[in-house]
Amino acid sequence: MYKEFYGLRANPFNVNPDPRYLFLTRHTEEALACLTYGIQSRKGFVLLTGEVGTGKTTLINKLLEWLRLQQVATAFIFNSRLNTPQFLDYMMADFGILCDSKAKSQILLRLYNWLLDRYRAGETAVLIVDEAQNLSDEVLEEIRMLTNLETFTEKLLQIVLVGQPELEQKLKQPQLRQLRQRLTLRAKTHPLTLDETKAYVQQRLRIAGSNGQEIFAPESLVAIHRYANGIPRVINLLCEHCLVSAFVDQQKVIAPAVVDGVARDFDLGDSTAAGVMTVPVAAAGAEKFDLVEALRSLATLADRLRDEEKDLPKEGKL
Repeated sequence: MYKEFYGLRANPFNVNPDPRYLFLTRHTEEALACLTYGIQSRKGFVLLTGEVGTGKTTLINKLLEWLRLQQVATAFIFNSRLNTPQFLDYMMADFGILCDSKAKSQILLRLYNWLLDRYRAGETAVLIVDEAQNLSDEVLEEIRMLTNLETFTEKLLQIVLVGQPELEQKLKQPQLRQLRQRLTLRAKTHPLTLDETKAYVQQRLRIAGSNGQEIFAPESLVAIHRYANGIPRVINLLCEHCLVSAFVDQQKVIAPAVVDGVARDFDLGDSTAAGVMTVPVAAAGAEKFDLVEALRSLATLADRLRDEEKDLPKEGKL
């Protein structure tokens, strides 16, 4: 509904990890370069970590897009709550490797022969595991054993583990020290700075079709950065709901008051004043944004405020 009002062709602030919207900061470029170098150089193990909402999955989708253009065989495991047999089955299926037997020995033999064939053809294969902080120690050990599939000089299978900072803590456990020692490269995603936040919002608007007209007032972008603490997913959440709220009021330029109101609705504290950002689980983990539901929520909020105002003594009203 608001796209036509703001001159947009697409929704600029979807939380889906669309690689078209990847915003390349210095840290993001370094992380992407680290991942591509590790794969091209057959380093075996690469680790990517970052706080929730800092764009790890978007970065991985960009990597997958590049790998497919290079015709590199990939397996992408995004559900990490699997036991060892399920993990191996999923990996084989995503690689497109057929194996008649369910015996682990036969699965690994089939995988090894398939990887050797690719190596002889000058090709490689990449296994990417997202949300790796949820993997059990047994599955992590199985992944480590996969790096034993190698020639005398090179690893046959390139593995990228992606996870939250808890993954780094998990890998410090004594029982996982062998896996930790095999991590040849490490990359990280980071929250955005204020200048990066401003450029991030403008880039997403431009990709969505904006002609450059001002939609967010400069002070509003400062407020968005402050409430989101530079976390891209929270920036998207705030911007999306600001567009809806301002559209309902037919405001062409989003003022700081709109940002403050949306931040209150989502219990986002002022990170400058409080030093801490609190994000409700439902907001941070939302997969889709429902415009109709948002409008209903705004109407419900307005009704609730009116009811509360009626209950106030007259001398207490503003």
